[in-house]
Amino acid sequence: MNVIQQQAPLIELVDVHKSFGATEVLKGVSMSIRRGETACIIGPSGSGKSTLLRCLNGLIGVDRGTIRVGSFNVEKMRRDRDLVPLRHEVSMVFQQYNLFPHRTVMENIVMAPVQVLGQPRDEVKKRAAELLARVRLTGKENAYPAQLSGGQQQRVAIARALAMQPAVILFDEVTAALDPEMVSEVLAVIRDLSRDGMTCVLVTHEMRFAEEVADLVFFTDRGTIVESGAPAELFHAPRDPRLASFLGKVLSRTAA
Repeated sequence: MNVIQQQAPLIELVDVHKSFGATEVLKGVSMSIRRGETACIIGPSGSGKSTLLRCLNGLIGVDRGTIRVGSFNVEKMRRDRDLVPLRHEVSMVFQQYNLFPHRTVMENIVMAPVQVLGQPRDEVKKRAAELLARVRLTGKENAYPAQLSGGQQQRVAIARALAMQPAVILFDEVTAALDPEMVSEVLAVIRDLSRDGMTCVLVTHEMRFAEEVADLVFFTDRGTIVESGAPAELFHAPRDPRLASFLGKVLSRTAA
């Protein structure tokens, strides 16, 4: 048993339910992820994947169940001021980059640590420069988002998330809005983070990438986790016919 397997979970969800009106999106989801693990959540559109991530960092509340991230009981956190320390612990990168168009790359990265966490600007700028090097964007500090490609903007969004010095980073289909040639440069950054031991949770349609980087894969369908386990098991010996059917469709499109 390796060190990661001996640890208590950093992230733990137990019987999480979430409805929007009459539509039940999450129907009793349970999962656990240990510090340093990379977990990929896969499944058809509308199966609750993105909702699950938003519940994890408190963007939306849950109707029932418990969510623990480190020492935080997320399901009990309702007020914005209570969520600030959680956002320090859990950063999120979205499909849309959500960069401020009127601010430079550097300003986009330093804003939250300075304004939300109250950290010294000079210290944050130094860290931001290091993060830009990490996401392979040295020299773009004074560029504006409109001057960058989609792949570059997404890497700035990743650097901005990392600037909060989180224990966990969530990725919500971060390559879905990118042209195919830009996907690989974003995935390369996530691959580096995973190898460096950052705890990563990804909602992704990049099956080959999930198979390569994930320690755990969760397959969701109709608001439940149908099957979970190591990627070698899920991708090559799926037990549930819904997972086998999903992989058959997705992987055949990738091959084509």
